[in-house]
Amino acid sequence: MSDAVDAIIGQWVKERPEVAEDLWPVQLFARVQRLARVVEKSAKAAAAAHGVEYGEFDVLTTLQRSGPPYALTAGALLKASMVTSGAITNRIDRMEAKNLVERVRDGEDRRTIKIRLTDHGHEVTRAAFADHLANYARLLADVDRDLITKTGDGLRQLLEALGDTGIE
Repeated sequence: MSDAVDAIIGQWVKERPEVAEDLWPVQLFARVQRLARVVEKSAKAAAAAHGVEYGEFDVLTTLQRSGPPYALTAGALLKASMVTSGAITNRIDRMEAKNLVERVRDGEDRRTIKIRLTDHGHEVTRAAFADHLANYARLLADVDRDLITKTGDGLRQLLEALGDTGIE
């Protein structure tokens, strides 16, 4: 069986045969990048069905999984989302306008502002997350579960080797 990455590698081998032995990382990284694009496109569509952008969905689910009181500082959200501080501020502004989140002062330190899910934000998150999981299951419906488990285990080992072991 052959895929687009095999074709790309074949083109490089033909064009630059002297780098053929150096192309081995492309087999993994190009496939991970292509897989990420396929999944992100599908996930964006699933989020849009609930009236939110994919980045907003990320904030909603980050707040939801943080547990009660479902509130984090913008800095904590920034670390979780890997976007610029300006981008997270704009995202929160849009979400506040949609009544998905609200800015609240921390009870212990009034200087600290936290971003908290609203009741409407909880409702949207519950529905969107259920559809998100169903979408993932649909994408993998024809793939052997053992292969998924082994691939996940292998990717975990690679991420650990590259030092990516935390949520941030």
